[in-house]
Amino acid sequence: MPTHEVRNQVPPITPFEVSRDPGLLAGLHREGAGWAEAEVHELGMLAGSERVQEWGRLANENPPVLRTHDRYGNRIDEVEFHPHWHDLMTVAVEHGLQGAPWADGRPGAHVARAAKFYVWGAADAGHMCPISMTYAAIPALRHNPDLAAKYEPLLTARTYDFGLREPSTKAGLIAGMSMTEKQGGSDVRSNTTAATPRPDGSYRILGHKWFTSAPMSDMFLTLAQAPGGLSCFLLPRVLPDGSRNPIRLQRLKDKLGNKSNASAEIEYEDATGWLIGAEGAGVKTIIEMVNMTRLDCVIGSSIGMRLAAVHAVHHARYRSAFGAALVDQPAMRNVLADLVIESEAATTVMLRLAGATDRATTDPAEAALRRIALAVTKYWVCKRAPVHAAEALECLGGNGYVEESGMPRLYREAPLMSIWEGSGNVAALDALRAMGTQPETVEAYFAEVASARGENPHLDHAIDRVGKELADHSDIEYRARRVVELMALVLQGAQLVRHGHRAVADAFCASRLGEDWGAAFGTLPVGVDTGAIIERAFAG
Repeated sequence: MPTHEVRNQVPPITPFEVSRDPGLLAGLHREGAGWAEAEVHELGMLAGSERVQEWGRLANENPPVLRTHDRYGNRIDEVEFHPHWHDLMTVAVEHGLQGAPWADGRPGAHVARAAKFYVWGAADAGHMCPISMTYAAIPALRHNPDLAAKYEPLLTARTYDFGLREPSTKAGLIAGMSMTEKQGGSDVRSNTTAATPRPDGSYRILGHKWFTSAPMSDMFLTLAQAPGGLSCFLLPRVLPDGSRNPIRLQRLKDKLGNKSNASAEIEYEDATGWLIGAEGAGVKTIIEMVNMTRLDCVIGSSIGMRLAAVHAVHHARYRSAFGAALVDQPAMRNVLADLVIESEAATTVMLRLAGATDRATTDPAEAALRRIALAVTKYWVCKRAPVHAAEALECLGGNGYVEESGMPRLYREAPLMSIWEGSGNVAALDALRAMGTQPETVEAYFAEVASARGENPHLDHAIDRVGKELADHSDIEYRARRVVELMALVLQGAQLVRHGHRAVADAFCASRLGEDWGAAFGTLPVGVDTGAIIERAFAG
């Protein structure tokens, strides 16, 4: 006779439709990209399929391997990836996640891309890094019109063409970024990599980069000290004559998460690069690129939180304890609803930022809002992802602590978005810098949140608090995180009050803005409509 019968275990969540997300779909239409809904659904169904979820698992369990030399001792500097890495990249590029908005004049192109990036990110976070960098490189590349004319059509092409060949001979290109150095990190102005002009217009690049993500990209944007100061350069892996640019891969980083993606320490040994923008304008040249990758950090954190909430609710629906399903027990309902609220607030503000990105080129007010809102949102949403992942994992108990659940991968991935493109202090201080140097950003922020005035007393009071905080300049850098956190919460609250589900908006404002909330998830006030909120996280 069997010693036990397996009962009270949760069925697999796959297949599920990632795009079955009411907050995402409402925002897609609201921000002018309803025309992309069919493709978002197609990609969402594919991302949640058993086949693609398995691609992501295997790509992470079999991380990239560095091959510095071939069997004969020749330097090759290549990275081998699991075959499913290439499958993931192929789908992402075919759907234009690496550059479609730059070649698509339709209103809402960046919103459509954001929604697709969001749902496809559920397949695997690691490969989204080179996809994001390619997307972000294009506006920086446009500072050199000749290079942009040559390479932009290939960077936006919907063909993934892996392999080291001269870029202009390929059907599609992927771009990477190589900015930080061991002595400076986020302080890129302290970089020591040197760029010396040559008679033919190129530059000789000599130096060491501490963190270069996706080192098998076709080309990289990098910062180096030219005679005129810190400047931005384009370095292809293969030079126009077909020879390899001497970009030496020294080692791959052994990272906490993001295992499917390779991140390398590299050295430029008399490498060749071409100037993008003016000498000395390196930071100015890359700032637009930073804005784009910051948006993707918010998107990445948003889908991570959505997945965490969906997995937690799915588990609670099928798991019983103490005589009742977990989802029907009051304490668990409080936790689950709180997780869904945090997730939906992130998704809603993310789509607003994508909309501002679409409109920023023609609307100065939207450009100003985007400048400040990206900084405050990047700080807060990305900061919330790790604690959100931890709470969702705990909802699964011991089952969530084992690798097979997928929750540890979500947990390890969560901190990256807060670190990438400037960790907490960098983002918070950048928000203060924007307000100090561009007063129009403050006006745009208050115009945005004031549009929701009169709808919720907690929100109205919080808007007033922001005004008081910004009017007090004493110890402003010391208070940077408090100020930016409040600004981010008010911005999220305003979006939910104007556009979100009523139960979600009311609970968000009562807890996050009304301060009727504890220090952990699951401390919502009494009277919250947890049923309506939890319903929004049921997997398709």
